[in-house]
Amino acid sequence: MSLESIPLLRNLKSVELQALRLITQTKQFPAGTDIFLEGAPGDGLYFVKSGLIEISGGKTARHVFSRLGPGEIFGEMAVIEHGTRSATASAALDSEVFFVPRGEMLPFIERSPGFAFALLQQVSHRLRGFNQVHLRELVESESLALIGRFAQGIVHDLKNPLSIISLSAEMFDMPGISAEIRAKSQARIRKQVERVTDMVGDILIFTQGTRPVAQLKRNDYRAFVLELVHDLRSEAEMRSVQVELENVPPPIHALFDPRRLSRVLFNLAGNATDVMLNGGKLILRFSLTENEVITEFEDTGPGIPPEIADKLFQPFATHGKTKGTGLGLSICKKIVEDHGGKISARGEPGRGAIFSFTLPLAK
Repeated sequence: MSLESIPLLRNLKSVELQALRLITQTKQFPAGTDIFLEGAPGDGLYFVKSGLIEISGGKTARHVFSRLGPGEIFGEMAVIEHGTRSATASAALDSEVFFVPRGEMLPFIERSPGFAFALLQQVSHRLRGFNQVHLRELVESESLALIGRFAQGIVHDLKNPLSIISLSAEMFDMPGISAEIRAKSQARIRKQVERVTDMVGDILIFTQGTRPVAQLKRNDYRAFVLELVHDLRSEAEMRSVQVELENVPPPIHALFDPRRLSRVLFNLAGNATDVMLNGGKLILRFSLTENEVITEFEDTGPGIPPEIADKLFQPFATHGKTKGTGLGLSICKKIVEDHGGKISARGEPGRGAIFSFTLPLAK
């Protein structure tokens, strides 16, 4: 099988294929050989040229999750997240693969929006078909119904960034588009790839028992929020929800990791739009104390049901939503606490849900 006949690469332009050939290596593996091991550093992306590859893993007994033949891709998580391998790949038959090192693949993705979109579609497809046996081991006593909702929720969470990447890729390739618009489209794609990377990392917190370390640096909180609000509004408008700022974020500096903290804002906004089925408003407000900045999200939805109020921040707790993993608020809690802050929720008569989190000020 040639590189250009691989399904994921068929729609690439000739110049993109040529660039990919320059960074692609060919490797051979005899039957029974491990290509990479679970827990090893992610070194790059693989395409099966010939043979048969088995993907397996498991903490107690090893399970074969999938078998991949010519034209199929594996090792893609190494391209979009910085962790170790989550499974072992082995040659079940004498096999030959195309290999693209991670360090050379990332610049290629930035130059090829179409490939970026196709790769993220592949990730979404893999998560959708995540092996039921492996999921049962990860969540142990959870029911199959919960497992199904978990997998469905992952795909649901990926839908918005994939849609944005698709639209940006189409704009990037339109004839007559100015260099400025192309640059903006490329930046938007890069931002959404980073967002999907964070989503995958958040899922791995619960499937591998790991948790990323927040990279806390002194940052301008007002600039961070105002830049992010544009993306929040774009997604909320798809659900007929208006995002309003009750007041401007205070001009303060705090120690935070923008990529991790943005996940909190996206999760809180996403939860709010999910419960406002017929549209509504999401209001953001900000206040300061001597030591911290407080950010509140208030929606015009039905409020917090009493039966789940004390379980909101527990893993797999969800209510009133047809889709979702039940991990969103639990992830928010972990991220906020990693930053030295606190998160809480409350309801008041005649008002929707109000979520609040604090962030310590930089000294």
